[in-house]
Amino acid sequence: QVALLDRNSEAGQESKAALDEQFEPQRTVFLQCDVTDQEQLKGAFKKVIEHFGRLDIVVNNAGVNNEKDWESTIQINLTSVIRGTYLGLEYMRKGHGGDGGVIINISSLAGLMPAAFQPVYCATKHGVIGFTRSIAVTANMENYGVRLNTICPGFVNTPILQSIDKEENMGQYYSYKDEIKNMMQFYGVMDPSIIAEGLITIIEDDTLNGEVMKITASQGIHFQQYTQTPFTSSNR
Repeated sequence: QVALLDRNSEAGQESKAALDEQFEPQRTVFLQCDVTDQEQLKGAFKKVIEHFGRLDIVVNNAGVNNEKDWESTIQINLTSVIRGTYLGLEYMRKGHGGDGGVIINISSLAGLMPAAFQPVYCATKHGVIGFTRSIAVTANMENYGVRLNTICPGFVNTPILQSIDKEENMGQYYSYKDEIKNMMQFYGVMDPSIIAEGLITIIEDDTLNGEVMKITASQGIHFQQYTQTPFTSSNR
């Protein structure tokens, strides 16, 4: 049973229709939602609970690349991820009426290294990793029963790649679009299916908490290695 949230109603309905071809229509629901609107997002979570009766998995995946309207980029890429995480914890954490679950926040390889000509995008993705790793430690120490992990893909064949060709997205960095395209060619562009594979791995492996999964064209699915620090819940 899956709930799809998207600001783009047409894209959301198309995704639901594709799922309906494989599964019973009542097993999916699409809700139009602007994740930057606090009340819309809270209302969407409430509707999902009302429709399905429970919540087990949350994937915070909304993201944009817009260096010109950088305030919006922060709102979508970071603030909404934080809010979505807290809403998920509100419904899922044990001791608060929930049965536990897993939250997966989508970051990027740009969250682990500098991204030339995309500094705000890079900052938001670093923020997603820092927030998720930190709240995962809290969840473990407080026995929430909820695991929180991050996925950091490289370049993926999704519409966000088209933003590089638009001045209204790149702003002062528009003239460097060819340099970014050269990076894409060098690192390779992946099919979204491998990101889904990583997602399923995190959902099914209940030992993973506070982990940062990297997915690249050259190395496939692997994990970022961190030095063990006090009070962390990581097994790696």
